[in-house]
Amino acid sequence: MTSTAQASEPGARTAHPDHLGHVIFIAAAAAMGGFLFGYDSSVINGAVEAIRGRYDVGSAALAQVIAIALIGCAIGAATAGRIADRIGRIRCMQISAVLFTVSAIGSALPFALYDLAFWRIVGGFAIGMASVIGPAYIAEVAPPAYRGRLGSFQQAAIVIGIAISQLVNWGLLNAAGGDQRGKLMGLEAWQVMLGVMVIPAVLYGLLSFAIPESPRFLISVGKHERAREILAEVEGDKIDLDARVAEIEHAMKSEHKSTFKDLLGGSFFFKPIVWVGIGLSVFQQFVGINVAFYYSSTLWQSVGVDPTDSFFYSFTTSIINILGTVIAMIFVDRVGRRPLALIGSVGMVIGLALEAWAFSFDLVDGKLPAAQGWTALIAAHVFVLFFALSWGVVVWVFLGEMFPNRIRAAALGVAASAQWIANWAITASFPSLADWNLSATYVIYTVFAALSIPFVLKYVKETKGKKLEEMG
Repeated sequence: MTSTAQASEPGARTAHPDHLGHVIFIAAAAAMGGFLFGYDSSVINGAVEAIRGRYDVGSAALAQVIAIALIGCAIGAATAGRIADRIGRIRCMQISAVLFTVSAIGSALPFALYDLAFWRIVGGFAIGMASVIGPAYIAEVAPPAYRGRLGSFQQAAIVIGIAISQLVNWGLLNAAGGDQRGKLMGLEAWQVMLGVMVIPAVLYGLLSFAIPESPRFLISVGKHERAREILAEVEGDKIDLDARVAEIEHAMKSEHKSTFKDLLGGSFFFKPIVWVGIGLSVFQQFVGINVAFYYSSTLWQSVGVDPTDSFFYSFTTSIINILGTVIAMIFVDRVGRRPLALIGSVGMVIGLALEAWAFSFDLVDGKLPAAQGWTALIAAHVFVLFFALSWGVVVWVFLGEMFPNRIRAAALGVAASAQWIANWAITASFPSLADWNLSATYVIYTVFAALSIPFVLKYVKETKGKKLEEMG
């Protein structure tokens, strides 16, 4: 997805469209893919123990079933940019919506463990596509003055999707009498949890018919008049539309479509800016954030929390996640991306270190001692809050902005793929690491949170207020 230059005239950077509400709707509809991303990623949290029991699998095999979707995510993220350049951003969203729907139905009605794993790969491919299409599309249609805030819609949608999935899981668990394998509508409760995703998947597909194609894609296929209409909608009709179209067309002709080969160079295979993007993606995952969303119910039950309460704590963590994301959306264009990342890193180090300390105590009658139990619970919420108000949002904003135009599509695909591979590494390893030593596992996450601080200070440049053509 080749994002080309923003307007060079001084008014373009601060242009205010006449119908800002419509621009917000467009960004929110595109970010619905992020909602499905969050929902599908975390809904499995409610099914982990039920899958373990139904198929009688150990921690290592269970982790592979949970994590295998992330392989699909990496493939989807790596190919989404090329697909979108060929058939358009909207068609790419529609394909993603269909795959989400099929995956939800298949995951709810599996014949065996391998069958469930296959449908999770299909859903993962859809998530990977959505993870790339959402922020790139929003960056292309958003007025420069609002790009950071509208770009934050992707992460806002993700965290709302996570929260809604945990709320639905909690409600279904209570309806099934607190048993993940209790009967609901002729199925086991965990199957219904996975199947409910059909509803937002269909909604995503319908919304994709209500938003316009990216002006940059339209210009690339010669549909200049339609591109003018959309530019007037999103950037305001007070700008010189003919000049704007000509500028975008000139920028697109002066650059070739990015390929993997364009990313090569420097001393270590990739160009330095690509490594920075990969580093942001890896650090975002290596702090262990998705343990809080894939395994939190299992984690709390392992230290003696009642199953129903563990589902409730998963939901409260998700609410904190939303709160932190709102804070980030308010400050990402005011404070800047880099300061938020540093603040978040410090907060995450504190939260993770406290969790590591609490989990180092032996269980008493199957539970953590009261003081350590409350410390672990509060620290988990602190960790999620600081992640959400920083790395959860700014990494997606950075990846949509930081790369030069000529390599943006390919670089974004590589960085997003790296994020999914890192996500897989954490998700697949956590059950076995937790069985080995839960406290030491959190020490590892703490170390990565601490290392993210010098990484940002040394290698990450601020992108606040810059036009896309100024990057690089």
